[in-house]
Amino acid sequence: MPSAATQVDDARGRPDPGGIPIRTILLGVAGVMLVALGGSGAGAILKQDPLLTDTSLSWIRYGHGRDLATAVLYLGLALVIWAWVRLGRMVRNRHVGSNAVLTAVVAWTLPLLFAPPLFSKDIYSYLAQGQLALNGLDPYAVGPAVLQSSLSDNVSWVWQNTPAPYGPFFMMLAEGVVWATGASVIGGVVLMRLVLAAGLALVCWALPGLARHLGGTPAVALWLAAANPLVLVHLIGGAHNDMLMVGLLAAGTLFVLDRRHVLGVAVVTLAFAVKATAVVALPFLVLVWARRLTGTRRAQLVKAIAGGVAVFTAVFTGCTVVAGLDLGWIPALSTSSTIVNWLSVPTAIGDFAHTLASGFVQVEPDWFLTVARGIGSLLLVFIAWRQWRAADDGGPEAVRRAAITMLAVALLSPATLPWYFSWTLVLAAGLAWTAGGLRAVAFFSVFLLLVTFPNGDTALYSWGYLVFAVGASALAAVTVLTPDPLRLSSRYT
Repeated sequence: MPSAATQVDDARGRPDPGGIPIRTILLGVAGVMLVALGGSGAGAILKQDPLLTDTSLSWIRYGHGRDLATAVLYLGLALVIWAWVRLGRMVRNRHVGSNAVLTAVVAWTLPLLFAPPLFSKDIYSYLAQGQLALNGLDPYAVGPAVLQSSLSDNVSWVWQNTPAPYGPFFMMLAEGVVWATGASVIGGVVLMRLVLAAGLALVCWALPGLARHLGGTPAVALWLAAANPLVLVHLIGGAHNDMLMVGLLAAGTLFVLDRRHVLGVAVVTLAFAVKATAVVALPFLVLVWARRLTGTRRAQLVKAIAGGVAVFTAVFTGCTVVAGLDLGWIPALSTSSTIVNWLSVPTAIGDFAHTLASGFVQVEPDWFLTVARGIGSLLLVFIAWRQWRAADDGGPEAVRRAAITMLAVALLSPATLPWYFSWTLVLAAGLAWTAGGLRAVAFFSVFLLLVTFPNGDTALYSWGYLVFAVGASALAAVTVLTPDPLRLSSRYT
């Protein structure tokens, strides 16, 4: 089985160049430590923080203290992005290989494990939903507000009365975290991060193998999807269960490509039992399985689909029964439609159409959003069907088509959040990337990292700030290939 410590660095078997860029890694470490420090005042902090409230450090959460914390956090982000771009340039030029990237991932992750929640309050929802289950309540029927506990107090008002839209496997994990920490908010945040970090470990393990199957370079794949600040800061710092989902998805995909089809489908089913989006990949993996079976094309598909459905049903039913839950999370998925931002293309179009119409008549926005999102959903089904048909030959092409479909899901869903684009990034990281492709990933990774404020509020409607975000993203994209494009130093790195 391929491992992250392999001695070859690409599909052609060239040796890993080795070497650890100490200064670049330390630059990133300094960055994440500043992000963690600034997050103590500017992040998604607790309403009543036992570590800061009524202490001499409480000033960091208010007024000029909070402004200072915000400045420190953004300075840290700048250093992290700078370090990531420098590392990417070294990887692309084959100055360093997979071991260097893995070292950077570990070094940049550790400080984030113990930081306050960053750029999102979702982890408080996870913990409160776990407490619901631990207390014998159905998290698919009631929201955190019924608890009246220190965990539920920190849940965003938007989700206080919202049932959990997550699968039974994740609900078991959340319940276990709350039990193990005695419903401690700070302990729960740290332990939940450690659980989710298992997803990052799976990504790091799977990407080199995926790259060899898909024709890419392991070091580039790891740089794109594991060391990426969008992944580390949002999925680890923000503690989103997407981290665990994409880790299981990457591992399951590798198992299928390695001809361990039953295990692969089972692992991707576990990813689905964390978050529903993972189910998108299953039909494509079935095509990979089918092409390796005997018989006519119809017979291959029938056998692979039957096998896939059997494995999926057994694993998912087992998770649901062990968790003691039902299928209430499926209808709860629609609650995300309360999120309105223009990262979702249909939502952006509906919102824009409403703005235009409001110039002539007084009209509610719901109709525009419903129509635009409905059309977006139909378009998504069409794209998914076309991509599945185009992946009929199975193999690496099926994985590429699955990544395209995942991107379509992120863009065309009724609600989209910046870290949703990590889904397609992880699946596609193992492909062969052109220089232009690397620049595009660098641009959008930095932009998506920056379009949420540290406390979890969206920055997508702060137009002046977005100009800054676009400028920083463009600079990162250029610097991936060109050292010091602003000519700030005579010494290139």
